[in-house]
Amino acid sequence: MKHYVLKRLGQSVLAVLGAATLVFFIIRLSGDPARLMLPPEASEEQVTALRESLGFNQPLWMQYIDYLKNLFTGDLGNSLYYKESALKLVLERMPATIDLAMFAIIIAVTVGLLAGIVSAYKKNSLIDYVVNGWIFLTQSLPVFWIGIVLIMIFAVNLHWLPTSGNRGLESIILPALTLAAYPIAPIARTMRASLIEVMDKGYMITSQAQGFSKPSRILKRGLKNAFLPVITVISLEFGVMIAGAVVTETIFSWPGVGQLIIQGVSNRDFPLVQASILVISIIYIAITLVTDLIYHRLDPRIKVH
Repeated sequence: MKHYVLKRLGQSVLAVLGAATLVFFIIRLSGDPARLMLPPEASEEQVTALRESLGFNQPLWMQYIDYLKNLFTGDLGNSLYYKESALKLVLERMPATIDLAMFAIIIAVTVGLLAGIVSAYKKNSLIDYVVNGWIFLTQSLPVFWIGIVLIMIFAVNLHWLPTSGNRGLESIILPALTLAAYPIAPIARTMRASLIEVMDKGYMITSQAQGFSKPSRILKRGLKNAFLPVITVISLEFGVMIAGAVVTETIFSWPGVGQLIIQGVSNRDFPLVQASILVISIIYIAITLVTDLIYHRLDPRIKVH
């Protein structure tokens, strides 16, 4: 276990370094950062002054070395628009994004697991076809369309829930439902396929021969063994929710990191966008690491390759 943990920690550190490097070069491949950050009518003197003040006039390799040095000290630069530490601004918005992702993953896991279990239990029946059709429909609908429809029904027509903002528990229901719509499908599909596969195993057939009912076999032995692949899907979808909440947060004016990225892009706030993407990448890598450790704990046969 210790050997596995150390190897996975080493891989995660390399992944963070790779993400930081990727963010650094992608931002600079888009063109001269100083010219991109300033409005089109900015003079050449203003562009030159900004380029020198931010160190963009230095060779790229020197900028990269300085970037890594600052990264290890937690200095991701100051926001050009807010005039504050970019990392501080991102961390202030992160709790709202995590709250939204947590509510959404709880909804997605609850509905997805239930749909997958029912579909596997009633394999090739009318219920199975209806559940699969509904899963296909939820996955094919665009997130922004689902959000707008929910607003029209529950906020505009019924006046049950607010349309936007973060004013308590009732404000998170609609954005969480919107964000959860897509992950329900992969969770349900994985649960169904895994449970059907487990049901055909020899020990499940033996349990049937011993007189155990189908619900009893599923509850006592099937779910535990079928749940392993689902853990991976849930963790990946949770990471995707944090990284991909931009659209949902924009629709509902949810004050999270996704909305901050949109504001950073609109304001040409390059350090803020860079810090936001990097922090989200680190969280995604951390979630993957924790998932692998849980997976290894549940199934010690798993090794690092």
